[in-house]
Amino acid sequence: MKSARLVSILLLLQTRGRMTAAQLAEELEVSVRTVYRDVDALHTAGVPLYGDAGHAGGYQLLGGYRLRLTGLTEGEAEALFLAGVPGPAAELGLGSVLAAAQLKVRAALPGELRAHADRISGRFHLDAPGWYAEAEETPHLPAVADAVWNSRVLHIRYRRWRAPTDVERRLEPYGLVLKAGRWYVVAGPGPRTFRVDQILELAEGEGEFTRPDNFDLPAYWTTYQRDFHDRLFRSEAVVRVRPGAPLAGQLSRAVEANARPDEDGWIQATVPIESIDHAHGEFLRLGTDIEVLAPAELRERIARTAAELAERYGNTPVSSGD
Repeated sequence: MKSARLVSILLLLQTRGRMTAAQLAEELEVSVRTVYRDVDALHTAGVPLYGDAGHAGGYQLLGGYRLRLTGLTEGEAEALFLAGVPGPAAELGLGSVLAAAQLKVRAALPGELRAHADRISGRFHLDAPGWYAEAEETPHLPAVADAVWNSRVLHIRYRRWRAPTDVERRLEPYGLVLKAGRWYVVAGPGPRTFRVDQILELAEGEGEFTRPDNFDLPAYWTTYQRDFHDRLFRSEAVVRVRPGAPLAGQLSRAVEANARPDEDGWIQATVPIESIDHAHGEFLRLGTDIEVLAPAELRERIARTAAELAERYGNTPVSSGD
């Protein structure tokens, strides 16, 4: 709706400062011509919105103009309470702050929207970690978060998976990411990514660092995940899968993307694997619902394991009774 778009333009300029028509159009997913029309409408309404031409031009709000919204839609009110995740906030040392903010927002809502917000809180609970993953201790998380917020240099002793395992690093922490219940800090120079639970010791360095103006944490994380996936799955295996087999994760996606039914009604597909060792364990979990065709090393290893299991379970157990 146009009215919502006009409010969005004001909020964008209020929070980001000067923006060009092209930047506003990209953010709002409309044409530049639509932005021009919306700006004219704001001018007509008396909003002190000014634009400068040229390479360094753009629109901006002048005179300390601030937009104060007194109303939220039902969906916006629900989203605010759904987005509040108390566990991670508490880990960051912001549990009381989050509770206070939600209390203020709730008090400011009209009765009808307050009821919707309470309904969301009572019916949805977000719990990020998996069932079988123990929560990692992250005693240094509040200190890392403080360094991120205040652009403070950190000196850490860090445990990594390859030798030498314990190393010392100087970090310029740009941001924190919570992924599947695990905290990561993205830090310069680089930038590089570190697991917060693997920080053994931490000390604050002297002075502050300058965070790169063009660093975009969500964009970096998206690229990092894609690169990590590419590094992780470096090999391939050709498999046959029984229709209806309980597939999951990467195997399920790969089979769905390039499945080729064979003459027996099974599904043949090429799937990415991390290594022979990892694929051996993963494919054995499917038992007789899967057959590995290639590589030969993986097929032979699974065949040996199957033979050993058959021999072990084929023998009659010796009774321990009389």
